[in-house]
Parts: sequence; C-alpha cells; structure tokens
Amino acid sequence: MDLYRTLIASVIRRHAAWLLVVTILCLPAQSVFAQKGDLLTLPDAIGLTLAQNPELSVYPVRKRGLEGAEQTAALKPALELGIETEYKHFSEDSSDNAPDPEDGADNEFELTVTLSSVIELGNKRRARVDVVNAQRDLLIADEQARALDLLAEVIRRYAQVLAAQELVVLGEEKVVLARETLNAVSARVSAAASPVSERMRAESALAKAKLAEKGNKRMLVYYKLALSALWGQPAPDYQVDSSELYRFEPGASFHVLYEQAQENPAIARFASEERLQASQLRLTQANSRPDVGWYAGLRANPAVDETAILAGFNVPLFSAKRNRGAVITAMTELDEVMLRREATLLQLYPQLYLAVTSREQALGTVSTLQDSVIPKLRQALREVDRAYRRGRDSYVDLISAREELLDAERARIEAARSILLFGAEIEQLTARPLGLIGVDSSK
Repeated sequence: MDLYRTLIASVIRRHAAWLLVVTILCLPAQSVFAQKGDLLTLPDAIGLTLAQNPELSVYPVRKRGLEGAEQTAALKPALELGIETEYKHFSEDSSDNAPDPEDGADNEFELTVTLSSVIELGNKRRARVDVVNAQRDLLIADEQARALDLLAEVIRRYAQVLAAQELVVLGEEKVVLARETLNAVSARVSAAASPVSERMRAESALAKAKLAEKGNKRMLVYYKLALSALWGQPAPDYQVDSSELYRFEPGASFHVLYEQAQENPAIARFASEERLQASQLRLTQANSRPDVGWYAGLRANPAVDETAILAGFNVPLFSAKRNRGAVITAMTELDEVMLRREATLLQLYPQLYLAVTSREQALGTVSTLQDSVIPKLRQALREVDRAYRRGRDSYVDLISAREELLDAERARIEAARSILLFGAEIEQLTARPLGLIGVDSSK
C-alpha cells in the first residue's frame, strides 16, 4: 500500500491536485467515480485500478500463505510416541517355548513405550525461516513491479482515450469542412461555374467523412471500455478532458534516467530473487549435515515383574555425498539469477534510449505542427476557399488544402499520443515521474 500511495502521489504532483489524492486514499474507491457522465481524471483511473484490480488482490492472499509457511518452517522436530505390545502364549506340548518353571506363568505380555525425535544439525530451522523471509521479500518486489506495470498501463490506456476523443473532434471538424465544401461547390454548380461531377465528388467526400466520424466514435467507446476494465467496471459512460493530451512533463537527460532505471522494481526484484536463491542454497547445504535420530523408553513385562530402559540413536550415512547434486543445482540457480539480471540491464539500455529519443522527436513534432504548420495550413485553407468561390482556384486545390490541414492535425494528435505513451514507458522503466510540474504545450 505504501508503494500505491507513492505511485499515486507521483501522478498527483504532476497534475497539482493534492486534494484529490486525499480523496482517493481516504474514501472508498467506488465513491471516487460513481456517477455516470462524471469527468474521469488520470489520478481517478489510477486510484480505481490500484484499489480494485484483481491482479493486485492476490498478493495479500499470498502474504497470508507465507505467514503460515513461516510458522511451519519455525517448528522444531516433532516428538513421536511409540507403543509396542508383545503377547506370548505357551502351549503345554511345546517344550521349546515353555515358560520358565520358576515363573509360574503360562502367558507373557510385554509392553514397550518409546519417545523419539530428531536432533537437527546445521541450523536447518533458521535456514528454513530465512527461505520464507526471502520469499516474502520477493513477493513484495513482485507486487511493486506489477503495480508499476499497472500504473503504466493505466497511463497508456488513458492516453488512448484522450487521443480517440481528439480524433472524434477532428472527425467532426472534417464533416463540417466537407459540408462547407459541398455548399461552395453547389453554389458554383448552380451558377454553372463548375461541372455537376464536382458536386458529386463533394457529396461522396461528405459521406466518407461521416463514415469516418462513426468509426472514430466506435474506437472511443472501445478505448473507454479497455480503460475501465482495469478496475473491473467496463463502461464507456464517463468523460475525459482531452486537453490533457497536450500537457507534457519536461524530460530529464538519458544518463540521469538510466541511473534511475537501474533501481526500478523490475531490476530490484533480481536482488530479492538472488537472496531467495542464496537462502535456498544455505538450506540445501545444511541438509548435507545428517540429523541424529534418537529414542528412549521403557519395556515392561508384568508376568515376570521385569522393567527395562531402552535408548538409542541412528545417523544416516553419506548424507553429504547424497546431497551433492542438490547443492550443485542450488548453486546453478543462484548463478542464473545473476546472469538474468545482467541480461536485463543490457536490454534496458537500448529500450530506454529508444523511448527517450522517440519522445523527444514527438515533442519536436507537436511543437512544429502546433506553432508553424497548422496555423499556416488553416490560413491557406481560408485563402483557397475564398479563391475557389471566386473561381480563381480549382476544386482539387480546395480538397488538397483541406486534406493537408486535416492530416497535420491528425499527425499532431498521433505525436501527442506518442509523447504520453513513450512517457509512460520511461516512467515504467525508471519508476519515477518525468517531472513534478506539468507543462501545457498550448502555452
């Protein structure tokens, strides 16, 4: 839960909404987002997912299971009570088994009672407890890594919803532009200044724009369902602020991010796994020392009024030799953990570098499109539209100017989505937010 609070606080710092984090952490998750049509923010989505996602619910159950395993591991060897009876009956015609004449007994009944156990050598009980403690540490590391993965997945799906909603707005703009074009073409056709075929093409363009708009709306519903499925309540009846798509955090240098990435939960998990395998190795080595079995008891024969004291011990032979294979296996598994950690670090470097450079490229794309390209294309479309209505430009020029503007706006949306997606990947790899204060790119 401490990790959850840290993760949520990281996101809240970026969005400057401390009051909301108090609400998320102090109130039931269902009350954070209860009404249909409510505005769903990213902290809302993260709080609901961390509170209600079933993948995280299994870890408390596993922790309770390890508590039971620790109790079992801490047990001392059990005491065993043994009872043995022996009844002897002597027949009259059996001279070999006849009782001693001085005893005066025709039957004998012997009772043997023993108490036995094992003396563990090699501090095996401590080694077993250490293994369970290492398993608990590994479980905590797994929980942290999974929570971080879920956090990144929430950000990715939330970014997809934001982009899909912007594409719906863009689709509506495309329909409006297609309708305006149709009106302009119809006016020229009515004035016999343009052929009827241009109006037919404009009508087809309007129909295709409406069809694309419907497709964008269906994709928005899909992405909303995919997002809300993370907290077990798939529903598309909520709203998001699509302007969040253009709020970006300042990025740090690659070397700083790489140093942070080497300490993320996915890498730290190898340290926990290494401790577990080391504990397993110590337990296996302890098993090479044989345990000493012992017993003590009494044997009574009331018929002859005899009582005997019994005691003894037993020690397995060649235990170290028989356990040599298990020790080699445990050492191999420990070495494997170290090698897998090194391999993961080698993969981490190019993965993080690609995410950082791709995000920087997307930032430059959004800035260029937003500040230079789109304003000029919008102005160019107005000029071409006026020129077309006056007969100075062709229908092809008008359609080309319109499509260039729409393509640029679509590219800006895709680039903004890429910024958020690559940012989520960087945060997942580094286990830290990219920045403490969000930067609104529209400013």
